[in-house]
Amino acid sequence: MANIYEQGLDKTAANFTALSPVSFVERSAEVFADLPAVVHGQRRYNWAQTRDRSARLAAALRAFGIGRGSTVSVMLPNTPEMVEAHYAVPALNAVLNTLNTRLDAPLLAWQMNHCEADVLITDREFAPVMKEALRLLQSEHGREPIVIDVCDSEFTGPGERVGTHEYEALLAVHAPLARLEGPADEWDAIAVSYTSGTTGDPKGVVTHHRGAYLNAVCNAATWTMPQFPRYLWTLPMFHCNGWCFPWTVAMLGGTHICLRRVEAIAILDAMREHRADHYCAAPIVHNLLINAPADALTGITHKVRGMVAGAAPPASMIEGMAKLGFDITHVYGLTEVYGPAAVAVKREDWAQHSLSEQARLNGRQGVRYALQEGMTVLDADTMAATTADGQTMGEIMFRGNIVMKGYLKNPAATARAFDGGWFHTGDLAVMEADRYVKIKDRSKDIIISGGENISSIEVEDALYRHPAVLACAVVARPDTRWGETPVAFVELKSDAKVTVAELMAHCKLLLAGYKVPREIRFEAIPKTSTGKIQKFQLRERARSASAIE
Repeated sequence: MANIYEQGLDKTAANFTALSPVSFVERSAEVFADLPAVVHGQRRYNWAQTRDRSARLAAALRAFGIGRGSTVSVMLPNTPEMVEAHYAVPALNAVLNTLNTRLDAPLLAWQMNHCEADVLITDREFAPVMKEALRLLQSEHGREPIVIDVCDSEFTGPGERVGTHEYEALLAVHAPLARLEGPADEWDAIAVSYTSGTTGDPKGVVTHHRGAYLNAVCNAATWTMPQFPRYLWTLPMFHCNGWCFPWTVAMLGGTHICLRRVEAIAILDAMREHRADHYCAAPIVHNLLINAPADALTGITHKVRGMVAGAAPPASMIEGMAKLGFDITHVYGLTEVYGPAAVAVKREDWAQHSLSEQARLNGRQGVRYALQEGMTVLDADTMAATTADGQTMGEIMFRGNIVMKGYLKNPAATARAFDGGWFHTGDLAVMEADRYVKIKDRSKDIIISGGENISSIEVEDALYRHPAVLACAVVARPDTRWGETPVAFVELKSDAKVTVAELMAHCKLLLAGYKVPREIRFEAIPKTSTGKIQKFQLRERARSASAIE
């Protein structure tokens, strides 16, 4: 029997458009053309100008042959150029690869080769590391992307140009595209973001236009963001594409307030001078504000709302921010779910509790975003739901439109991640009676320090490369400033001698600075009868020592 609702009722240009967050830019340029879009030092752009600059960048990239499936890597701080890349690259149906500005040259070269970068846009500040990364990319991988230098007027430090093209010059000679629009297929890739994942081997997380669109909308709904927010960029846009907030701000006709440096005084000055009213950050940034001089808050009389994620925020941080008068929303997620995909929704009756109890409730990972189809705690072996008793441990899992396409060039890891029809986060948690989730441990030993993922395996590999090391294990220890920092337990070979300082220096040669253990202990490492290291005992040692200190 024919379906009467399919007869003559077809998709047309009038009734269907593939979802893409690029559409938000065109709308704001159309209806809010004269309103402020970007503030960066002395630079100011309204939405018409931001759209024009983004369309000129898109035209320049198209002239280089960039199109569907091409990769554009960017090594940029939170500047207008980073915002524009989030609008221009997806408009060509190309894939945006935001590089972590804290990585070393070998890893940057590896990532650009893995995602087959065709173009690199890089800020002059990062010339030393990028010059070496480009050398390695060519010598070890045979790849030579087109390089575009950004010479930001707000940067006054050293740094040579490493490319043959200059950003502003390219914008000046290319007429803007007539329209910024997304792809015909919303499942097409919009970005590839690298995460250390559950091992020391980076994984390229591929996300799509549909997911980015929905998460950008969900950010606004979750936070009840008003029209025209004044959003302060304390969160690096290289983290999960700024948790999709470049597109959320565009949707709401808001203002991007850019910062090259994340420092307490600079943040508070921006809140005062530009009346920034929303920002996102890892716990370390919130702690910076808590510990800022009291007079630095003078003059901030408007309501400021912060979003926190990364390592589970300590109750003291949430309580401290409340005492400052800032309204904090706690979210949870991973690169694989576009950044935040769960939120500790504050219920009205929470206000009846003490401040410490409110902090405990708000410190949970919470419930799924409204546009995420599923979030639960399951037994990873049986895929059965755990009891919502706040005691029974399981693994947090997601499914829905706000989940990645998969891992680039890694079908085995993709299959493991999606086993049983759910995305496995690797985070162990309990489901409490009110259906809010609370993380208890990380099943794969990832350390989150200052919002950055550190693979314990990668750090251990570096330690094992020292000839004196017989065995080692790296775990997280609580840190009031960074949330967590790596601590290494080391057993030396018979008759071998090495000092803590020598091992630290060794690690600094092999690892990015934030990955180097903050403490190294020469202690016996507990093992099972089969020789497997019992990290849970080491975590307890690290926590106990931290509590004593």
